[in-house]
Amino acid sequence: MNRLVVTRWSHLLGYSGVGAIVRADNELFVIKDTRCWTDRDGRPGGELLCYVDLLRKSLGIEQDLRQPPLSRVLRNGVVEGTCIPAQRFPGWMRCPRCGLLYRQPWHRDARSAPDSDAADCLRCRCTGRPRLQQVAWVVAHPAGGLRDLPWHLLTHRDAQSAQACRADNTHVYLRLRRAAGSGLHWQLSCDRCQATAPLELRQPLPELDPQRQPWDWSKSRSAIETRQPAQILEVNDARLYYPRTRGALVIPPESRIRRDGVLALLYSNRGHRDQLAQTRSALGQRALMRRLADEYRCPVTEVEAAWAEIQTGWPLYDQAVTPGGLISKEFQALTEEIADLADGEDFVPRHQTRGWRNLTLIAEGAETCVWAALDQLVAVTRLREVRVFTGFSRIVQNFDDGLSPSDLDGLSDKPKTWLVPPDLDGSLDWLPAIELYGEGIFFTLNEATLQRWGRQPDLKIRTDSLQSRFEHIGMRFPEELPSPLTPRFILLHTLAHLLIRQLETQAGYPAASIRERIYCDDGEQPMAGILVYVSIPDSVGSLGGLAELAEPKRFLRLLASVFEHANWCSLDPVCSEHEGQGPGQLNLAACHACALIPEPSCMFGNVLLDRSFVRGDLQGKIQPFLAFTADTA
Repeated sequence: MNRLVVTRWSHLLGYSGVGAIVRADNELFVIKDTRCWTDRDGRPGGELLCYVDLLRKSLGIEQDLRQPPLSRVLRNGVVEGTCIPAQRFPGWMRCPRCGLLYRQPWHRDARSAPDSDAADCLRCRCTGRPRLQQVAWVVAHPAGGLRDLPWHLLTHRDAQSAQACRADNTHVYLRLRRAAGSGLHWQLSCDRCQATAPLELRQPLPELDPQRQPWDWSKSRSAIETRQPAQILEVNDARLYYPRTRGALVIPPESRIRRDGVLALLYSNRGHRDQLAQTRSALGQRALMRRLADEYRCPVTEVEAAWAEIQTGWPLYDQAVTPGGLISKEFQALTEEIADLADGEDFVPRHQTRGWRNLTLIAEGAETCVWAALDQLVAVTRLREVRVFTGFSRIVQNFDDGLSPSDLDGLSDKPKTWLVPPDLDGSLDWLPAIELYGEGIFFTLNEATLQRWGRQPDLKIRTDSLQSRFEHIGMRFPEELPSPLTPRFILLHTLAHLLIRQLETQAGYPAASIRERIYCDDGEQPMAGILVYVSIPDSVGSLGGLAELAEPKRFLRLLASVFEHANWCSLDPVCSEHEGQGPGQLNLAACHACALIPEPSCMFGNVLLDRSFVRGDLQGKIQPFLAFTADTA
């Protein structure tokens, strides 16, 4: 029986994306790939995202970006729109009383009693007829594959029982129960041949097709060769699914495009542009333009002008964009004032720097040092963020964009993983993406103060310690880190976390809804900026409570309290003197009581944090950052 389960778009691009096991109505399902996200005519069900070419080029994405399909239930119970299909998985269910294992009991022909009605299929045949429960284990492979456990094979491990008892999916004869005398271990048994075997969850399993998905039985894809075994994991194991999501802000010139003009209409309609490009004769193109003019309800001359503008490269005009270069372009867009800004644009930074510099400070103190430490202050009253789902991995997290399985050493014994694209085979010309609207606060630190602060020898020692641990553990992130790590980055990252924790109490937003973007570079064109923002999947965006705090007087008090709270932690002196904590010991003076924030808010996995870079250390070898603002003030 089909039914509609409501979910958020943001979940579909996160831990409820393609290949993920999700829970709905007390049952488990796996989300099918994007080849199935189509309407009845086989066309993609989601709308095409326009004006994101700069973002796509900077992220190295060649495919188009489309939103997930949208559907709803009408008052008469009819579902309108395109649904994202999901399959019930795991396919085996177990009786909690007698332990009998059923394979896909929702199919009537899979039961030993085919005359039972459909509503009775999910109940056991034993006394009391208890409702069946899905098993809690699956088989996963680093190449991305997922399948049910081979319960018959696990029960009949020895050669004699395996030869005497053949697998039979049409009858119910296997049992999974707690082992006698142990409340932790599980025991498998066969009612036909009386074979028994313990369920060993740590045993490696051979995998015939390490990329096979539960819903995908196509044979067009050739199986890869790898020595890595499949593993048995619980359905709630974090290693079962690692989504790969990239995101960035939409900035000028694309953020300034009006959506209601003929030029915007023609540019956003890929089919019309393709028809104009494929029409070679001037007469045929003229006829097509007249038809488009009737459809757009405008003169033919406006269509001609719009097509001529697009052919010249509008809206980017072929400006050079390199993968990874969007961070510097975002920084430039945030720091340079944009003329003639309208509130309805997708990127509206309102500069507060002049008001910040003209603040009248009553007396010398912490607020004076904070005032001198900042260079620019910007209230981002509106922003548009696009997040793209580029694939998923299992067992081990993967960050190698564009790296196909054949490019890896599949026969190596070292732990490797594959990034599985949303359509499994990379044949589609689009990726799922969502656009979010919100607001934020952006500020930069004074470069001269940073230079004086960064000359402290012990800063380099603490940074090198984190760098060596970071290289040893091999952790990677979707966003690029400065290589090697710099004291400037650790200062900015820690300060962003402290600010988010402070905003949670003063802005009214939960910390999990506030995100950070770090702009860091100490090269020829130095960057030292922090953007904290909120964004939601709605064109209205947020309510303005965060951007209002960028008013100079309010932000001065806010940031002064951030530096003040950096001086102490409820776990001090243990936290301040800790030589390594967190994953891979990649945090020093930073713990859940002071600097850690919810995982979705951090760009870098809640690691590479150290309050000593902000407040100084207890031994006096590192001076506080604000101590170097005297010359600036």
